[in-house]
Amino acid sequence: MDLTESAEDRAFRAEIRDWLADNLAGEWGALKGLGGPGREHEAHEERLAWNRHLAEHGWTAVGWPTEHGGRGLSLWQQVIFHEEYARSGAPAGVNHLGEQLLGPTLIAFGTPEQQQRFLPEIVAVRELWAQGYSEPGAGSDLAAVQTRARLDEASGEWAVDGQKVWTSMAHVADWCFVVARTEPGSQRHRGLSFLLVPLQQDGVEIRPIEQLTSGSEFNEVFFSDARTPADHVIGEVGAGWGVAMGLLGFERGVSTLGQTVGFARELEDVVQRAKANGSIDDPVVRDRLATLRTELSAIRSYALRSLALVQGGEDSAAGGGAGSIFKLAWSGWHRRLGEVAMDVAGAEGLLTRAGRGLDGAGHYDLDAHQRLFLFSRADTIYGGSDEIQKNILAERVLGLPKEARA
Repeated sequence: MDLTESAEDRAFRAEIRDWLADNLAGEWGALKGLGGPGREHEAHEERLAWNRHLAEHGWTAVGWPTEHGGRGLSLWQQVIFHEEYARSGAPAGVNHLGEQLLGPTLIAFGTPEQQQRFLPEIVAVRELWAQGYSEPGAGSDLAAVQTRARLDEASGEWAVDGQKVWTSMAHVADWCFVVARTEPGSQRHRGLSFLLVPLQQDGVEIRPIEQLTSGSEFNEVFFSDARTPADHVIGEVGAGWGVAMGLLGFERGVSTLGQTVGFARELEDVVQRAKANGSIDDPVVRDRLATLRTELSAIRSYALRSLALVQGGEDSAAGGGAGSIFKLAWSGWHRRLGEVAMDVAGAEGLLTRAGRGLDGAGHYDLDAHQRLFLFSRADTIYGGSDEIQKNILAERVLGLPKEARA
């Protein structure tokens, strides 16, 4: 990948940087830094309004083809957009699952009618989405899903029964894309279908899960004869595994480059705290911080290279090694950053700050570094655990024997 910016790219970087500077002011300026993993409870309605403001000015779905409502930006321009967005401190988006995951999946696998129904609502941020993959007995092992769906010929609807868990943002979502078993008696990857299910109905119950960080962005979702139209299945009935894997490929997409900018800001915050409390004078702390900075630079470079490989058709986003290596690299790095942050904080990191703490309902608030440490413990689990990523590399890339199953 040629990382030399053209005059056109520099002009685009200036355009998005100026637009964000002009618009992240006044009431929008108060949203800077809000939201994101472990903090999705912050100003959700205000961030939703901001996302709709972005949509009105053409700054959602920037990588989608123009015929589907996007900007049709090149790969490098998408990188520029996400980097500048993160660098500006703009609040975290509220519809990542719709825009970055489901939308590209519909473009790749959906029918024209499905695209016309759902894509405009995602671009305009009028409908929010959740992901119905993990179950109590099928987390990283997605092929073990037991949620069932049967086609009710009389009503022309799918009837869905089962349970999903760790369903991010389901409590504020309108729809959920659900992997369900539609062929009775089928096993593993066979007989699964990829369904689009509305959440605002009597057959759906959503129960938030309280987290260590005191938020509840994850949920349990129970389907009891939940209904969705027969034509709301993406791809062929019974062939949902391929669609589900295609979607996971988009999960490792270009927006992750903005993630590294956010990581750099977190690292700088830890460095500033170390300077303020004197822990920077400890040579071990100083060495660990320097190592984190060097590693992050290498992670960004690898992410750019892997995206270029996918773009050039030399690596499979879903099954190839690039995405798995990137996930292993950033998740482990982020956990180490959280650990260093606590060491820098020292005894202060064990306590809530003055004026903060437990409220009458037993909830507590945390400073940024406490929240970073606690939430980053999950980084190596969600989105495909370290063990799963290593199995992908071993089996699909290195050609080693498959892991023995009980």
